[in-house]
Amino acid sequence: MKKWFQLLRQAIRGSEESFTEGSINRAIFLLSVPMILEMVMESLFAVVDIFFVSKVSTEAVATVGLTESVITLVYSLAIGLSTAATATIARRTGEGNLDKARHAVGQVIFISLAISSVTAVLGFWLASDILRAMGADAKVIETGTDFARIQFLSSPVVVLLYSLSGALRGAGAAATAMRSLMIANGFNMLLGPMLIFGVGPFPELGVTGAALATATGRSIGVGYQLFSLAKGSRALGLHWTDLRPDFETIAAIVKVATGGTVQFLIGSASWIFLTRILSEFGSDVVAGYTIAIRVIMFTLLPAWGLANAAATLVGQNLGAEKPDRAEASVWKCARFNLIFLLGLSVFMFIGAGDIISLFSGQQDVVETGKLALRVLCLGYGFYAYGMVVIQSLNGAGDTKTPMVLNLIGFWGVQIPVAYVLAVILGLGPVGVFAAVPIAESVLAIMGIWRFRLGGWKVIKV
Repeated sequence: MKKWFQLLRQAIRGSEESFTEGSINRAIFLLSVPMILEMVMESLFAVVDIFFVSKVSTEAVATVGLTESVITLVYSLAIGLSTAATATIARRTGEGNLDKARHAVGQVIFISLAISSVTAVLGFWLASDILRAMGADAKVIETGTDFARIQFLSSPVVVLLYSLSGALRGAGAAATAMRSLMIANGFNMLLGPMLIFGVGPFPELGVTGAALATATGRSIGVGYQLFSLAKGSRALGLHWTDLRPDFETIAAIVKVATGGTVQFLIGSASWIFLTRILSEFGSDVVAGYTIAIRVIMFTLLPAWGLANAAATLVGQNLGAEKPDRAEASVWKCARFNLIFLLGLSVFMFIGAGDIISLFSGQQDVVETGKLALRVLCLGYGFYAYGMVVIQSLNGAGDTKTPMVLNLIGFWGVQIPVAYVLAVILGLGPVGVFAAVPIAESVLAIMGIWRFRLGGWKVIKV
């Protein structure tokens, strides 16, 4: 027990940065613990926001759901850059070339700011039009335009929070990324109820207050990341000269990031279409679905911590020219993920009604959310392996294969199945819910097949 406690403390403190030697189980533990905690902190943004916003009104919840379904396009950009940062910096760390790893971080910052600034301006300008296009009624548009504007305006800090976390994970400094999310989420939890309900000297801003709290928390988290990088660590001690544009390095990062961005963009865009289909069934359905998705995010993102650990191990071990160790790490991460998610799915299925009731007292919303939660968690067994092998391919720098697989899974399976079941066959919202685990299961099977072929072992980054 003492040995495990010491190992846990070491994982949280982040005392190791390279994982190309020694026990694979130990490496997985040291990487996955801070990554799981990081993912829990990120998912808490969504859960905390929806918990407080659900006390305001159904329109407020629908506003969050419709806006977030579009803002996931920004998350796709952020995740794509995070994927490229992890793959590039893990490979340089495995090679022992820390100067190039540090330089790559500077270029990641430059790219993140350059691209996200455009998204921020366009989203702020077109916020109400975006809500209208998503099927929002007049009351939701009136309630949520300011919320949407703030969410889009905070795009640079969203992208930086993700991309810098990816860079830190690639270098093995996962504990720093974890702490940045803990700080960001702590401020969000503190400011959220104050700004939403007008506690103390703060004005009562309703759903707009949720957006301000989230943007503020994330900005502080990014500030901590930049401070940590400027202060320096064994792996990454960022210098001002690293921020000067180096177009050769930028091109290499963008090449990897493009596949990562497009693959998540494909998935995110498919979720927009699912939300658009559900909006035809009323705000109560959208609200229930939004709550269920937030709960799913909370439970799956810790599993993504294990998947991200696998990606780092693949990148570092390929850099150290140890592909067999990289592959063994992936299958072990997948098995651990399967055990975790199968147990969780049983709990979620049985307690679905009670879980959704924590976020809403309206019976129609609760019934929709309960049904969505039960259907969505049926695919957890496939999710476990699918997310690990897909992230491992990304960690190797092979972002093209997951991009193609996502295109098939989400647009070749999920959207058509959702439309056929919900609209043509008349199953309504349950048809949309069922399309998700069906598509994710197909995606997982294809991912395992491609990973076993082994082409990722010869990818150059």
